[in-house]
Amino acid sequence: MTDKIQAPVAKAQMLIRRPAAQVFEALVDPAITSRFWFSRGSGRLEVGKKVRWDWEMYGFSTEAEAKEIEENRRILLEWDAGRPTTVEWKLEPRGEDRTFVTVRNWGFHGDADQVVAQALDSTGGFSFVLAALKAFLEHGVELNVVLDHAPDALVEDWTAR
Repeated sequence: MTDKIQAPVAKAQMLIRRPAAQVFEALVDPAITSRFWFSRGSGRLEVGKKVRWDWEMYGFSTEAEAKEIEENRRILLEWDAGRPTTVEWKLEPRGEDRTFVTVRNWGFHGDADQVVAQALDSTGGFSFVLAALKAFLEHGVELNVVLDHAPDALVEDWTAR
């Protein structure tokens, strides 16, 4: 599927000092993912199964469907944040206790300016997610970077927290 990538491609990467199996689990299990990215997920990522991810703090949700999964190595999914795009997570073990994670997002829609804006926004967003994943897995700290990124966009119930 990666041979059909359409430019531009959003890309973020980070070394996480944890085994690939632990990083993988954090990305497929919503009970863990909700500690650093979205606030709630309807189920575990599995090939062919649609799940719903909610960012309740922003009153936003999307559906995601895993297209390919290579345990502890790769997750390819399509999600619909307005119009479907493709997201690929690659996990490259670096010894027993480190994993180099690369996430790419492509297939943006609209005119040239809209596509570039979406790719830039996605790059920034995934950079936040990787930093939050790193802090959570390495230090048990929930940074709340997704929550705190746009405080003026929070739904009213979340502004009092």
